[in-house]
Amino acid sequence: MKKYLILILTGFVLSVVQSQNISDALRYSQDNLNGTARFQSMSGAFGALGGDFSSLNVNPAGAAVFANSQVGVSLINYNVKNKSDYFGNTNAVNNNTFDINQGGGILVFNVNDPKTNWKKFTLAVNYENTYNHDNSLFAFGNNPNHSIADYFLSYANPNASQLGVPVVTLQNFYYDELNFREQQAFLGYQGYLINVNTEVGDNYSSNVPAGQNYQENYLESTGSNGKLTFNAAVQYKDRFYFGLNINSHFSDYTQSTIFYEENNNSQNSGVRNSTFSNDLHTYGTGLSLQFGAIAKITKAFRAGLAYESSTWYTLNDELRQNLSSTGFNYGNPANSNLSTVYTDSDLTIIYPEYKLQTPGKWTGSLAYVFNKSGLVSIDFGLKDYSNIRFKSTGFNYENTQINSLLDYATEFRAGAEKRFQNWSLRGGFRYEQSPYKNGKTVGDLTGGSGGFGYNFGSTNLDLSYSHTQRNSQQAFFSQGFTDGAQVKTARNNITLTLLFEL
Repeated sequence: MKKYLILILTGFVLSVVQSQNISDALRYSQDNLNGTARFQSMSGAFGALGGDFSSLNVNPAGAAVFANSQVGVSLINYNVKNKSDYFGNTNAVNNNTFDINQGGGILVFNVNDPKTNWKKFTLAVNYENTYNHDNSLFAFGNNPNHSIADYFLSYANPNASQLGVPVVTLQNFYYDELNFREQQAFLGYQGYLINVNTEVGDNYSSNVPAGQNYQENYLESTGSNGKLTFNAAVQYKDRFYFGLNINSHFSDYTQSTIFYEENNNSQNSGVRNSTFSNDLHTYGTGLSLQFGAIAKITKAFRAGLAYESSTWYTLNDELRQNLSSTGFNYGNPANSNLSTVYTDSDLTIIYPEYKLQTPGKWTGSLAYVFNKSGLVSIDFGLKDYSNIRFKSTGFNYENTQINSLLDYATEFRAGAEKRFQNWSLRGGFRYEQSPYKNGKTVGDLTGGSGGFGYNFGSTNLDLSYSHTQRNSQQAFFSQGFTDGAQVKTARNNITLTLLFEL
C-alpha cells in the first residue's frame, strides 16, 4: 500500500528514452525576422541588395556591396500577444521585452590596381538575436474528454511497441535507473493519479473520477537563440559579388509550465485536484556555414542566390518536474468520506548531451534599383523541415515523427524603399508557410512592416515597426493527453538602429 509521500530525486542521467520532440526541434530550426531597422522595415528582402549588416544572414555576398567601413548597433522592443481558446474559453496575454538585437562592424578594402578585376574585399563580424523566447500563455476551460491522468497512463500502460512499466519499478521510491518513460509513470503512480489493475498485471487505470475537468495551463519562456557571424566577401569587376559566412550559434532557453486540474465528479473517492509543473532549461552551441553570390544583370537589375547549411547543435537539457495532488481514499478505504491526503513528488532529470541537425535553406532573390531614388526587392526561400534530425542514439521514434509530420516550407519576402534627399521611407511584406504537412499544428505566418531612416552624412538613424501573426495548436502534453488551446500569436517589434561610417 502506498504511503504519504514527499519525494525528491535529483541528478538522474537518462540513456534510453528521451523527452525531446518535434516542438523542441522546431525551436532551433526557425528564426524570427530580427536585425537592423532597415532590414526589418523591408521584411528582410535583402538577398539581392546587400549593404546592410542583417543582409549577411540572407546572402553573405551582400557584405561586398558596402561602400565604406561601418559599425552599427540595434535596440529592439519585442511585444508578443497570445490569444488562447480552450473549449470556448478565451484569454489574452501580453509580453514585452527590450534588448540589444544586433551589433556589428565591417572593414572595406578597395583594390586600387588596374591590372586585376578584383575590386574590393571585406571582412565583417555581426551578432544577431535570431529568436527571442520571452513569451507567456495562459489557457483555461472545462475539458469533457481527458484528464492529466491520461498523460501518465500513456507512459505506464503497454503500447504497440512496449510492455507496460512493471509495478515493482513504480513501488521502489529510490530507484535511480529509470528512463524518461518509467519516470513519468512513476510520478503518476506515486502522485495517486493512476492505479495498478492487479488482476491484469502491469496495467493501470485512472484514479481521476470520470466526467468534466476544469483545467488551467500556464506557460512562460525566456532566453534567446543568438548567432555570431564571421564574414568574408569580394567584388569581381563591377557586376559580381561573392561571400562566405561561418556562423557560431548559441542558445539558452528556459520554459516553465504549470498545469492545474480539478473536478467535482465524485464526493468520496479519487483525485479532487492536481498540479503538475515542468521547468525545462536547454542550452548549447552550434555551427553553420553560408555561401552566396549577387550579380548585376544590368545596372539596375540584380539577382542573388544563397545557401545556408544545416546548423549542427550540441545541446543539454535539464528538466525539473513537480506533481502534487489532493484527493479522497488515499490508502484508507474505511474513512473514505473523511480522509484527504496531500502528496508531493519532486524530480530533476539531467539528460546526456545530444546532437540536433536543423535543415538547410536556399534563397533566391531579385531586386531593381532606381538609381538613388529607391528600390524594390523580393526573396524566395525554401527549407525542408522533414530533414531535421536528432543525431544521437535513442531518437528513432522522434526522427520518424519528424519525417512523417513535417514538410517543405516556402518563404516569400518583398520590400521597397523610397528616398527623398536625406530621408528614406520603407515598407515590406512577409509570408512563411507552415512547416507541418497538416498546416494546422503551426499555421502559416503573414506579416507587414514599415519604417524610415535619416542620413546625417557619416551617421544613419533608422526606425522600423514590424508585425507578424500566426495561428497554432498549443498541445499541453506530448502524448496521452493531447488536447490543447487554439492560439493566435501576434508579434510587434519596434527597432532603432544607429550606424557610423568609419
